Amino acid sequence: MKTKLKTQHKQGAIAIIRKTVFNLFPSYRGSGGRVCFISDNWKEVHIKLRYSWKTRNYVGSVFGGSIYAALDPIYMTQLICILGKNYVVWDKDASVKFIKPIKNTVYARFLITDELLHEIKETIEKNQKGNFVLSTQFEDANGTVFALVEKTIYIADKEFYSKRQAK
Repeated sequence: MKTKLKTQHKQGAIAIIRKTVFNLFPSYRGSGGRVCFISDNWKEVHIKLRYSWKTRNYVGSVFGGSIYAALDPIYMTQLICILGKNYVVWDKDASVKFIKPIKNTVYARFLITDELLHEIKETIEKNQKGNFVLSTQFEDANGTVFALVEKTIYIADKEFYSKRQAK
C-alpha cells in the first residue's frame, strides 16, 4: 500500500510487518482507515482513508466516525513505542474540525519530532506528567485539506502514575 505523502524516514521489513498487523487489528480495520507507512523509529506514520461504500454516510461523503476512528490510535501508539516502558501514555481529548465533505481518498501524516520528544521528556522530568496537543489533517493527493484534528495526549512518569493509581 503506497502513500502519497513524502518522507525522509525509512520503512524496513519490521516496520512493514508492524503496518500489516496494525491494519489487521479488527477495531482499526473497521474504521476504513489503513496505515500505509510506519517509519522504523515510529516517528512518522501515514494513513489513508478511502471513500467507499464502507465509509460513506447518509449524505454521500465519508462518515465522521470513520474520519476520527482512522486516526484515533496513531499518536498514542507512536508515543508508547518511542518513549518505552518508563512512561504511561493515554489519549485524553480530541477535536475534529470538518472543512469539506470527503468524497475521495485522503491521507494524514503523524510526525513526532526530536523537539517534541525533548519537550515531553523535559516536562515529565520536571512535573512527572503533562498534556501535549498534537495535530494532523486529512488532505487529498492535491493537498486540499478536508479535516483538521487535534489530539491531547496525557503522558506521565510510570512510577509517578503507579503511585497515584494506588492511592
